[in-house]
Parts: sequence; C-alpha cells; structure tokens
Amino acid sequence: MMSVAGQLPTPRIEPFDAVADEYDAHFTNSVIGRAQRESVWLEMDRLFRPGQRVLDINCGTGVDALHLSARGIYVVACDASPEMVAVARRRRDASPYRDYVDLRILSIEQIGQLEKEGSHDGVLSNFAGLNCLADLRCVARNLARLVRPGGRAILCIFGRFCLWEMFWYFLQGDIKKAFRRLRGKGVIANLAPGHSVFVRYPSVSSLRRDFGGHFRLVSWKGTGVAVPPSYLEPWAARFTRLFNFAAKIDPFLGRCPGFRALADHVVVIFERVEV
Repeated sequence: MMSVAGQLPTPRIEPFDAVADEYDAHFTNSVIGRAQRESVWLEMDRLFRPGQRVLDINCGTGVDALHLSARGIYVVACDASPEMVAVARRRRDASPYRDYVDLRILSIEQIGQLEKEGSHDGVLSNFAGLNCLADLRCVARNLARLVRPGGRAILCIFGRFCLWEMFWYFLQGDIKKAFRRLRGKGVIANLAPGHSVFVRYPSVSSLRRDFGGHFRLVSWKGTGVAVPPSYLEPWAARFTRLFNFAAKIDPFLGRCPGFRALADHVVVIFERVEV
C-alpha cells in the first residue's frame, strides 16, 4: 500500500468489519436467513463427505464452516474481514469440533497463496461474496490451483432477477431499487455509515464463461424464490403461516426452470476438470 515518506501506510479498512457484530442477529438467526442457508446446506451435505478438506472462502462468521466440521469435514475458512473472522473464531473455540476448522484472514483475491498447502476436495462461497469482485476469471484460475480434479465448487451468489425485490420496491415507488440488479455495471451497497461495497450481479451464463476451462457447470438452483430477501424479515415474522408455506415450496420452485432464475440467490455447482 502506498504511503507518504516517513509515515506508516494506512491500514486497509474492510467494509464488512462494520457489520460483523450484528450479522448473525440480522441474517444468520433470522427466519429468512435460516431458510436460505438450509437450502445451501442441502447441497453441501450432498456433495462434501466426512474426511474431506474443503476451502470456505468469504466464510463470514463461520456458520457454514462449523456446520461442515460437525460432519467430520476439515475446513480452511478465510475472510478478508478481521472482525468477521474474530466472530468466527469465538464460534469455533466454543465448538467441540474446533480442531476441524482452520481460520485465516485472507481475501478471495489472495486465495492463491494457499496453493503450497496442498489441494482441497471442494470449495464453498456462500451468500454473495463473489458478487463483490470484479474479476471472476482470476478467481476461477486461483481456485483451479487449489481444488483437485473432480472436486466440487458450491457458489451461492445474488441472483440477477429477484422477483420479490422487483415487486417490493415497485410497490414502494422506488423504481431504481426495483431494477438495480439489471444494471450491467453493478451498484454501490451501503453496509453502514461510511462503509460500502460495489456489488455486481453476474448471470449464471457469465459465471459459466468465467469458470469455463477450469470448471464444468453441473447444476444450479434458486434459493429465495418464494422466500423473500432478508430485509423483509419483519414481514416474515408478522405473517408466520404464509412464510412457512413459502419456505415449504421454495425448494421445489428453486429447481424449476424459469422460476429458479427469479430467486434472491442462486446456488451454482461446478466440477473441477482436468486441463
């Protein structure tokens, strides 16, 4: 990092540090957050097996890493945010499976540094970490060096066409937000006062192109077709029966062609191929 002569370089500020302490309360422990995360866990539990070594990039507060570790899976969990990793470390240290989780403060852009530590059986990127990056082809190249041939990558990203979001903000008269995911260059998302990130919304087709040559697209599904985005948690808490019905039909809709493209998140599964 550049610095003025005679002065120490300014430490890099990670935007997600500002929301680390509240993240679990606002998303992980919310009924919407649990419903969407369980949809991703279905794929994790189906593809990752006990004894394997899995790389969890943008691990956040460590919820997914601890879920995997409880199944006897060794996890190298990384995140760029020191505060997120601090929360994850407290969660890990309180767990009986603490020896299965290796936590690192490491951004996705730096993930190639792990190559010297050996290959992984799979990789997980949950809840839109990849939406915050501009160069996904570089990410694919780095992950190809870290994942063994035949290994699976489970990537959960923001969907490009979120029906709930378009409907909700259209009713509020906020057309700009209703269709923000359709902007090709992305948008600025404010996490907290003074902390923002630039968010892009790649399509499954563009993700397939970016990862092609190293990974083969196996399947993809939507999560959050009937279940709304997390900012509608007050609605979910108020209309419990309606939300429970939405959560029940969401897995079915998430696998239906057409409907799956209208989800808050999409879960894309790739297989590492021989080059």
